[in-house]
Amino acid sequence: MKPLPTPTASPAANADLASAFHDAILTAARHAAAEPDASSFAASNGSNVIERNADESRRYERNGTSATLPDDERRGGGSGRGRRGDISAIRVSVVIPALNEALNLRHVLANLPDNVFEVILVPGTSTDDTELVARTLRPDVRVIHQDRSGKGNALACGFAACRGDVIVTLDADGSADPKEIPAFVGALLAGADFAKGTRAIQGGGSHDMTLLRSLGNRGLTHLANVLHGTHYTDLCYGYNAFWHACLPALNVDIDGFEVETLLNLRAAKSGLRVAEVASFELARIHGRSNLRTFSDGWRVLGTILREWVPKHHRIPHTPPTRLEAGRRRAARRADASSTRAGTTRR
Repeated sequence: MKPLPTPTASPAANADLASAFHDAILTAARHAAAEPDASSFAASNGSNVIERNADESRRYERNGTSATLPDDERRGGGSGRGRRGDISAIRVSVVIPALNEALNLRHVLANLPDNVFEVILVPGTSTDDTELVARTLRPDVRVIHQDRSGKGNALACGFAACRGDVIVTLDADGSADPKEIPAFVGALLAGADFAKGTRAIQGGGSHDMTLLRSLGNRGLTHLANVLHGTHYTDLCYGYNAFWHACLPALNVDIDGFEVETLLNLRAAKSGLRVAEVASFELARIHGRSNLRTFSDGWRVLGTILREWVPKHHRIPHTPPTRLEAGRRRAARRADASSTRAGTTRR
């Protein structure tokens, strides 16, 4: 059998094809330039990060644990420059406590949003290359040394060094996804004072929590809700974001892992507007966790009891808004049922 002849095209046809291909490339380039990068929460608004107004302030009554924030600052009213709701004025500080997390830190830093204002690393008493890795991957990182030991003290020292408008707490073991930071900042821009991550609503979950820790977390969360009149779904999760102006109300003064519980309870006690943001906890990439289930669980319980305020002295806690992600379970079940029904009919 003779092979089929190779088709040939005239020079004029080739010129037309090249011209069409060139036009297609130009069109695609224009579309790419017109569409912002969805992974960058600052670039999506088409503006650069600028300094916020120096007159932004917050009023606290520490004896009554009350806090008030003018509505124009909460939702971006007023002049618009340096106000909440205007993302062009937001500077995000990310605080990362890291104890011997050199292997994991390279993954965490590589996935931070491009428009983070500053990264504050608190390496504690690390004996590995945690600090060296951070400085190599991110030369502008600010390394802060804590004055005592423990995660709570690491966060307190990191908070004190923050210069941004928003503070985000991020674990260095790779379990917290840095790509979720825009969702937390968005919750604050929508009017919240404190955005807390939760693994217990639609779009959240965990690949890192054992059955024992899950049961303990549920029990402690329920106890805190009963004693403090809160409506939290996940008490012991360390992925949070809040406005810098909230620091006096939160007043971190403990050293251990129970700091996450302390932040959540004091946010409620101070009358801050809380939003729960769906977050998926990934498995630790390298090494073993520094968390001790029983000893740290007892410390969390002690914090719940110490922070309790009698009901007649308590500021009413507004149930947090919940920012879910993904499709609701009922919708997925309905789709699965219809798919099975269609398969059966065939």
